[in-house]
Amino acid sequence: MKPLLDRGPSLPLRLFFALLASIGLITLDHYTNSSVQLRGYLTATVSPLFYLANLPQDMVFGASEQFMSQQKLLEENRTLKNTLLLQNGQLQRFQFLQQENDKLRALLGASPVTEGKRLIAEVLAVYSHPFSHQIVLNKGSRDGVIVGQPLLDDLGVLGQVVSVGPTSSRALLIADNTHAMSARVERTGQSVVAEGIGQSDSLRLIHLPHSTDITEGDRLLTSGLDGVFPEGYPVAKVVRVHRDARQPFLQVTAEPYAKLDRIRYALLVWPHRGISSADPQIVEELKQAEQGQD
Repeated sequence: MKPLLDRGPSLPLRLFFALLASIGLITLDHYTNSSVQLRGYLTATVSPLFYLANLPQDMVFGASEQFMSQQKLLEENRTLKNTLLLQNGQLQRFQFLQQENDKLRALLGASPVTEGKRLIAEVLAVYSHPFSHQIVLNKGSRDGVIVGQPLLDDLGVLGQVVSVGPTSSRALLIADNTHAMSARVERTGQSVVAEGIGQSDSLRLIHLPHSTDITEGDRLLTSGLDGVFPEGYPVAKVVRVHRDARQPFLQVTAEPYAKLDRIRYALLVWPHRGISSADPQIVEELKQAEQGQD
């Protein structure tokens, strides 16, 4: 039965005409240039269709690339953060080691007036109850430590050893209220006695007459008169001088050079018992005495 709406050429005839038209257009395009302009118009006309057809694919690819780029950036950011954290940790360790190295170099470079044996000790414990300032060191009698031995840091005098065990020792700091030491004013040579008052940042000079020439900023050095500390080590700086006529003596306060509240390492000193080459006059006198005996 024939379809009611079948009113045109048959399909084979349509195919024949389409093939014939295609061959004719191909031949015309090959031998003439008249179709170039037409093809350009057609290309320009259908170009938006190509863009529209490719738009979903481009959007999908663009979103995928953006997501991958974001993921990559996040991953790189995470990696950089981890690397930065590790490097910061290493940097802090390096800074700590640098500080420790500088501290040890400074301790080894602390050259006393009378040269002798020196030994670096590490602080094991700190007794920090009111008015008492003592520390425990990791060096003892096996290392040659003796009672009364002076203790220094890279800035000045710390204290002296008061008890010695085989592998450790206990030292009394100059800030302890039971400690007193002989010192002299660098500017004038005046002998003074500095005693602790139980505060790590303060010493008191005792029994100074009102006529004593001492001012704020004066440096106090060990005098060597107490038989414990060698002469010439920095002790403290005068920070307050109060003259009160109602008091029998001057009220003088000094600040220790040594950081008594931040001790990690200390320098044990054995003063040289022989004659130093820095004493040519005494050496010459000894030579003359030897020649006289001969």
